[in-house]
Amino acid sequence: MSESTLKPFDSLGGLDMTHHSQTIVPEHLANFLAPTSLYIDGKWQDGAGVFPVYNPADGSVVAEVANCTADHAKAALDAADRAQLSWRKLAPRKRANLMHAAHRLMLEREDAFVRVMTLESGKPLTEARAEFHLSADFLLWFAEQVAHLHGTYSSSSDGGFRIVVAHQPVGPCLLITPWNFPLLMIVRKAGAALAAGCTTITKTAQETPLTGALFTQVLHDAGFPAGVANLLHTQTSAAVSDTLLQDPRLRKVSFTGSTRVGAHLMKLGAENIVNSSMELGGDGPFIVLDDANVDLAVDQAIICKFRNAGQACVAANRIIVDRRVESEFTQKFLSKVKALKVGNGLEAVDVGPMISAKQRDRLYDTISDLTRAGGQILTGGRAVQSPGYFFEPTVIRFDSPNQVMCSNELFAPIATIFAVDGVAEALSFANDSKFGLASYVFTNDLTRAIAIGEELEFGMVGINRGIMADPAAPFGGTKASGTGREAGHEGIYEFLESKYMAVTVGEPNEVLR
Repeated sequence: MSESTLKPFDSLGGLDMTHHSQTIVPEHLANFLAPTSLYIDGKWQDGAGVFPVYNPADGSVVAEVANCTADHAKAALDAADRAQLSWRKLAPRKRANLMHAAHRLMLEREDAFVRVMTLESGKPLTEARAEFHLSADFLLWFAEQVAHLHGTYSSSSDGGFRIVVAHQPVGPCLLITPWNFPLLMIVRKAGAALAAGCTTITKTAQETPLTGALFTQVLHDAGFPAGVANLLHTQTSAAVSDTLLQDPRLRKVSFTGSTRVGAHLMKLGAENIVNSSMELGGDGPFIVLDDANVDLAVDQAIICKFRNAGQACVAANRIIVDRRVESEFTQKFLSKVKALKVGNGLEAVDVGPMISAKQRDRLYDTISDLTRAGGQILTGGRAVQSPGYFFEPTVIRFDSPNQVMCSNELFAPIATIFAVDGVAEALSFANDSKFGLASYVFTNDLTRAIAIGEELEFGMVGINRGIMADPAAPFGGTKASGTGREAGHEGIYEFLESKYMAVTVGEPNEVLR
């Protein structure tokens, strides 16, 4: 598809997509939603055939997008490599101006982003809109930091010379984004990379390529130079990533996804010592202590567990509740879970579908494993009998900590509640995991909260809140949850390398003579 065939973004304004009978997008409207081609060296290009993008709410085909091969990946790296030096040398203020322009265009196209995200990922419109605004905030944050990436000047330890430290872009980057937050992940990665002065190749998830295409169109329309931001869609991810990671011109890979795939990518990049940032699996413990505000904990647990149908690496994976308040918490939590409305994200619902039939169907084995291990199903436990890949919000209770859930990421609308006796047991069970991404603590004792937070072996700790993402805060985990950080100042410096220059300046009396 050429640029000339792209439809105006405001064309979406006339589509009434609020009713279930109007949620299937006719083929002739597909191009109203987003470009469907590859974006290489500043141009939309055809691929080697196409593959379908499905609406998980009803199984219909939203669009067909271009499928890239290893040759397309090489062409994208050729373009990124050619553009790297000029992008790196572009004045920081000019880079910032381009990013501010992209931010303004994003805001103008909010409705297009929100509807496309809902169509291809299934999440409710309210969640898609929240993701859009958070993503726009991230882009603005990175734009504001571009002109403030300062180095340092100091004296050597013996006073004999000066230490000058500058920060330079690492080089062309491969950004591999997941399907569960298709806009936030690309903005959080590409925003930091572009702000740092790196060129990018983004490979979208095959389930949600259209949101990435909308964002890339924003960069194009904002005036980003050819080769600076490239976009690939593919059904053969391994061939594309293998080609890029084995090329010494690629200097960075940033990946969000499973620990298994992240480990594989790190092995691929090891031969060329490719700089790696990995945001991998999670096993979020959600601890509710005996002095917690139970109503607050319940409300936050609902958000933390069932947002995006539980398909989030920072979701509450194990809800660990002090036995003294467990009955009250469970009753109130169960009441709110039963009130959640499941359905097509284009309607007024609380929980959308799983991303695919495969993801939904695997939950029967998960439920079976949990019940065999002693879990009691309090509500849910079955697929919803309707078109689409829906699963009932489910609550399973355990009378004590259970190993079946340690290092087992649910990634589903299934909440597990564990009764524990006191802080020590709660903390021990929370840390009994190979993962270390997000964790949560609810208590009215600040001293207790800080002490527990310092002991939790996780990269992030939410205290009396279930949502933590913020442009100014470093996002990332420990152990099998990955390496590096996204967002905050740390997020940009992941795409920069420190260069040290030792400078002899001579004696002051000689220089000033």
